[in-house]
Amino acid sequence: MRDFFYFYLNERPIMDPKKGRFFNKFKVENYKQSFCIIMNNEPIGIFDSGIGGTSIWKEIVKLLPNENTIYLADSKNAPYGEKSSEEIIALSIKNTEFLLSKGCKLIIVACNTATTNAIDYLRKNYTIPFIGIEPAIKPAALLSKTGAIGILATKGTLSSKLFEKTTKEYTKNITTIEQDGEGLVPLIEAGKLNSPELYNLLSTYIKPMSNFNIDHLVLGCTHYPYLIPQIKKIIGENVTIIDSGEAVARQTKAVLEKHNLLTTLKAKIDHQFYTNSETKVLKEILSDVSVEFTVEKLDF
Repeated sequence: MRDFFYFYLNERPIMDPKKGRFFNKFKVENYKQSFCIIMNNEPIGIFDSGIGGTSIWKEIVKLLPNENTIYLADSKNAPYGEKSSEEIIALSIKNTEFLLSKGCKLIIVACNTATTNAIDYLRKNYTIPFIGIEPAIKPAALLSKTGAIGILATKGTLSSKLFEKTTKEYTKNITTIEQDGEGLVPLIEAGKLNSPELYNLLSTYIKPMSNFNIDHLVLGCTHYPYLIPQIKKIIGENVTIIDSGEAVARQTKAVLEKHNLLTTLKAKIDHQFYTNSETKVLKEILSDVSVEFTVEKLDF
């Protein structure tokens, strides 16, 4: 594993990953094949099992418009939600290594399934900050007036230990209706976001929740915010739909501030997207953004 050193140069922060702490002297003489990287102006890295994490990326760019970003869409291996925990960890390691090779200063795991299954491993084995995505169960449970909430997520998220722990902690007096959204991610990845096929499948998952008088619906997959218009048609405007995008952006900003890693650059901002599938659908999902970006297909 590469050794990364964050260091003070003109009052920028440094961190010795072997010791896991920040310090204020530049020391590299005792380390072999190490890389010294000025981190403030390096990009924020983001990875997901496909294009869904772009919903998080959009919130990041909105809140942190001066930051450079690199987005990795592992669409070839989507959906993660149907894979074993071991497979998800292996894919997350692969994605992390790619983003580290690009010099990212912080990595957002923009995938609920990868977060719930792999983020503990990533945090234990890498020293840069990781931001995870978890279903917003806590705010939904606290804000519910009917005492019933719905959760639409992938099988990998719903069966994870982290999801089980969070649900037990915050929904003791709340009825939770959990629904595996099997089949939704492949349709979104195939560019069928507005297709009758997707709408009909989504209806079979969402409509039954109305029978339990839910007043909040938690979206437990970063692909699912793109389904909000269809969801509202199915369950109406009285159910509050909660996703984690804005909260993740705020947490990212807070972590960058904590480690003094906010960019100081005022030059042109660079947003790079990489996918191991066709670029067409990724470009379509980004068609509503106003910032410049590049999209490249890579085999990874």
